[in-house]
Amino acid sequence: MGGGRLHPQIQQMVDAAQDAGLPPLDQITVAEARERSRRRRLLLADGPDVAQVSALQIPTPAGPTDARYFVPLEPPAGLLVYFHGGGWVVGDINDYDPLCRMLATACGTTVLNVGYRLAPEHPFPAAADDAYAATRWAAENLPGGERLVLLGDSAGGNLVAVCTQEAKRRGGPPIAFQVLVYPVTDHDFGRSSYDEHGSGYLLGRDDMAWFWNHYVPDAAQRDDPRASPLRARDLSRLPPALFVIAEYDPLRDEGLEYARALARAGVAVDVEHYDDVIHGFFGLATYAERGDQAVARVGEAVRAALAA
Repeated sequence: MGGGRLHPQIQQMVDAAQDAGLPPLDQITVAEARERSRRRRLLLADGPDVAQVSALQIPTPAGPTDARYFVPLEPPAGLLVYFHGGGWVVGDINDYDPLCRMLATACGTTVLNVGYRLAPEHPFPAAADDAYAATRWAAENLPGGERLVLLGDSAGGNLVAVCTQEAKRRGGPPIAFQVLVYPVTDHDFGRSSYDEHGSGYLLGRDDMAWFWNHYVPDAAQRDDPRASPLRARDLSRLPPALFVIAEYDPLRDEGLEYARALARAGVAVDVEHYDDVIHGFFGLATYAERGDQAVARVGEAVRAALAA
């Protein structure tokens, strides 16, 4: 893999970040990391118009969590539950508002953007518990929940994998389709993509160590499939899956490995591999051309899955 070049727009972003000389995550506070994440929102346009946006609170075993619900302009074909990225530590529903508007429009579904609890205040398995509780509540309480799609990027992709496994283990809710965008699937940093792209591309090996140390500080818990879903023993009977993979990404190989593991278990899997982008490009839709293209491709796949 590799051997190509970054898309010029992405290369410009990488160069600008390097020129800015920002300190690494392990040298700043969690609050500073969250503020850095919020500033990324300034790059983005507002996203397309939708018919309705509503603030919701979703019950979980630990108490209510915030969510935002988007209704597309066209009659929706189903419900998409979205889990944002940010290493289980940074990011919130405001940061991903433009992306959710794009997803509602591209997929032709309502979209529920879930504000799950973040580490280190709420370490593992808080995010996983919230994600599954939100999935079950959405399926039971929102229109279109019987035709349910889960989508997440990075740590959100991890939560999608965990939720589909939990839904199978707990007997529901039924999930029609899952979209995993450069997901975190394992805690092992020994894969080739960490060696090839573990520094210099905005997300690096040290950053991922920082995220894992906050989310699952007890290393003995990291083999739990609710943290590392690639380590689940049985991956059969899971929903059909679309993977969106970035080439210049330390998480590339664990995403591809999970896709192959699902396929070996008999799950229908498609992989969209973007050879000229970095981790995080999907969340830059409305700003980055490749992000817009990936959202459009996801929309096509979701529409096809729901039509089937």
